[in-house]
Amino acid sequence: MPNRFRPRAAALTATAVLLFAVVAGCGDGSQDQDLSVQSLSWKDCPAPSQSEGGGGTPSPLADGDEWQCSTMKAPLDWDEPKGDTIDIALIRAKASGEESKRIGSLVFNFGGPGGSGVTTLPAFAADYATLRTRYDLVSFDPRGVGRSSAVTCESDQQLDAYFQQDATPEDARERAELLDNTKKFNAACEKNSKKVLPHVRTTDAARDLDLMRQVLGDAKLHYFGISYGTELGGVYAHLFPKNVGRAVFDAVVDPTQNAEQGSLGQAGGFQLALDNFAEHCTSQVEDCPIGDSAQDVKDRIVKLLKDLDSKPITGIFPRRLTQTAATSGIAQALYSQDFWGYLTQGLEQAYDGNGQLLMLLSDSLNGRNEYGGYSNLMAANVAINCADDKPRYTPGYVERKLPEFRAASPVFGDYLAWSMVSCTDWAMAGSADHPDVSAPGAAPILVVGNTGDPATPYEGARRMVQALGKGVGVELTYKGQGHGAYDSKNKCVQSAVNGYLLEGQVPAAGTVCS
Repeated sequence: MPNRFRPRAAALTATAVLLFAVVAGCGDGSQDQDLSVQSLSWKDCPAPSQSEGGGGTPSPLADGDEWQCSTMKAPLDWDEPKGDTIDIALIRAKASGEESKRIGSLVFNFGGPGGSGVTTLPAFAADYATLRTRYDLVSFDPRGVGRSSAVTCESDQQLDAYFQQDATPEDARERAELLDNTKKFNAACEKNSKKVLPHVRTTDAARDLDLMRQVLGDAKLHYFGISYGTELGGVYAHLFPKNVGRAVFDAVVDPTQNAEQGSLGQAGGFQLALDNFAEHCTSQVEDCPIGDSAQDVKDRIVKLLKDLDSKPITGIFPRRLTQTAATSGIAQALYSQDFWGYLTQGLEQAYDGNGQLLMLLSDSLNGRNEYGGYSNLMAANVAINCADDKPRYTPGYVERKLPEFRAASPVFGDYLAWSMVSCTDWAMAGSADHPDVSAPGAAPILVVGNTGDPATPYEGARRMVQALGKGVGVELTYKGQGHGAYDSKNKCVQSAVNGYLLEGQVPAAGTVCS
C-alpha cells in the first residue's frame, strides 16, 4: 500500500469521469548545453498516455482556444546538470486578456505526489478562467509521472491483485502476505525504473520548477500548489526564495511531520470527514438511508468493513469488493462534499451485497480506468514518497502503533498504520525526515487551510506558515468540507486568492472564510 492516502486534487477528475461514464525515456544530454536557454515548441496536445490515465485530447477552452503542449529537457541528475536529460511534459492555455496586462505564467501542481498536471489542468480549467485573464495557465507532469519518464512497476493484472490484497493483516499469515506483496511491488519498480528512481525527490522536482520558470521567460515563479503541490512549493521557496513571485498554497501538507505523523494525521482527518458526512446525512429533512443517527452510520460502516474482511461481495466483474477496496473507496468519496451522495448510494448498495460503486471509487483513487488500465499514479506516488521519506518502519513497529491509529480512526486507522511499510524494502534510502520549507526573504505566500480537509488536515496550514518563516506565510482559513478550498467555489476564498494573484493584494493574516 502507498505511504498514505494520496493528498491530491487530481483524484477528483478521474472520479467524476468514471462515475458519469457508469515515457518519455532518459536521453543523452549534451555536455555543453545550457538548458535554461532552451526554446519550447508548443503544439496541439496529443491524447493522454496510459501513464497519464488515457482518454481523449483535451477539449477546447470556453473561448474556443486550444490547449498547447510541449516538452522541456531537464537534467536526470541535478548533481550532474550536464549529464543525461529527461523530458518534462508541459501544457498551457495562453492568457485570454490583453497582452499589456499579462503578468506571466501561473504554474500549477495539483498534488499526489504522482498526479498528472497535463491531464488535470484541462479538467479544472473553468475554475481558473478569472486567473487566465492575466496569466498563461501552465501545468506539467513532474519527473517520474505520466509522460515525464514515468516510473513503472507492476502490470495492470498484477495491480488488480495488489489492490485486492488484505492491507490490514490480523495474523501472521496475512502479515507475511502483505509484506511479500509489498516487496514484490518494490522490486518491480526497481527492475523497471532503476535509472530514474534515485532522481524523483521533491527537491529534484523543485529544481525542475526553477528551470521551467527560466524557460517560460519569467523573472519570478508565480505558482498555485494544491495538496502535495504545497510541499513542492515550500521546498521550491526554500531552495529559491528570491525567485518566488505570487504563490498560493491550498490544501496544505504539514511540512513538520514525518511519514508516521502524516499517516496518523490523515487517520484523524479522514475520520473527521466521515464524522461530518454521517452528521450531514442524518441531519437532513429526509431520512438518511444508511443509518438512524451519525453514530449508527459509522457503526454500520465498521461492521461492513469487518464483514468484507472475511466475505467480499460482488464488485466490478470479475473482481469482488474487499475490505481494503471498500476502505479506499470510502476515503475517495470524502475528498469532496460533492461526492457524499455517491458515498451514500455506494453504502446502500454494499449493504445489499452490491459493491460496484464503492469499487468504482476505489479504482479512481488507485488510478484505474473503466477499461482496466492503470495510470502510473500509484507507482509514482510510492517512488516519490520513498525517495523523500527517510524513515523505514518494521512490521513490529507498526503493530506497536496500531492502538494509537485505531484511537484516531476506527475506520481508517489500521489501513493507514500498515501503509507505513510501503518503503521498508525500497531500493534507495530516503532523503529526510520531513521537508525543509524555511524561506527567509521570499515574497508573501498565501497559505489556505480548510477546517474539514481529510487528506491534509487543517493544522498543517498554520505549521506551514510558521515553517516558511516570519513575513512569508500568510494564513487564510476556510471553514468548509473536502480537500482544498479554491475549487469549493467559495466566493470569499476565491476573492482573496484572485486579489492576490491578479492584483498583488495580500489578505490580512488570519482571514476567515465560511
